[in-house]
Amino acid sequence: MKITVEQDKCVAAGQCAATAPDVFDQRDEDGVVVLLTDDPPAELADDARDAAAVCPALAIHIAQ
Repeated sequence: MKITVEQDKCVAAGQCAATAPDVFDQRDEDGVVVLLTDDPPAELADDARDAAAVCPALAIHIAQ
């Protein structure tokens, strides 16, 4: 699994950080997504996929 984020598309909704806090965080100053790991371990894969699915800006991309 390879994860990328488009910070310029992020609307700082926080759904990713709430859904997969071990994979995503938010910048303190503006809430924009921060990717903590671009290749999470298998046990976090479902959370990462869920986070991408609930992103209102579609700023999270996952490749297998």
